[in-house]
Amino acid sequence: MKAEKGDTVKVEYEGKLENGEIFDSTEKHNSEPLEFKIGAGQMIPGFDKAVEGMSVGETKTITLKPSEAYGDMKDYLIRDIPGESLPKNMKFEKGIMIGMTMPNGINLEAKVVAVNKKSIKVDMNHPLAGKTLTFKVKLVEVSS
Repeated sequence: MKAEKGDTVKVEYEGKLENGEIFDSTEKHNSEPLEFKIGAGQMIPGFDKAVEGMSVGETKTITLKPSEAYGDMKDYLIRDIPGESLPKNMKFEKGIMIGMTMPNGINLEAKVVAVNKKSIKVDMNHPLAGKTLTFKVKLVEVSS
C-alpha cells in the first residue's frame, strides 16, 4: 500500500545536519513512530512530500534545502530589545533560550545572541532555519 495525500502514516526517522550531527530521531521519542496526516501541514514541506508515494516497509534518505524545511534565516527576526523592556529579576546570557509574547499574542522562543548594558539581541528564527537537513525515513504504517 502506497501512502497518499490525506492518509495518516507512521514513520521511523533520523534527522541529521550537514555535519552529521543527529538533531532528532524516533529513538529520541521513546522509539515511538511519528504519526501525521500527509498534506495536512503538520510536517515541514519536504518531509511531507517525501513520504507521499512510499510503500510500507520502504526506507529512503532525503536531503532538504532550507526552503523545503524550516526556511531561510530572516534578518527581521533578529531584534534588539532595550533593557527597560526586560524583566529586572532575570539574568540574560548569550546562548540561552527565552520565551517571548509577540504583540499579536503569539508565544515563541528566542535565542539570546548578544548582551550589553543597554539591551539584548535575540534571534527568533527557528533553530533549524537556514540549514540543509538529511532524513532517513522508514514508512511503517498507512491508514486512510
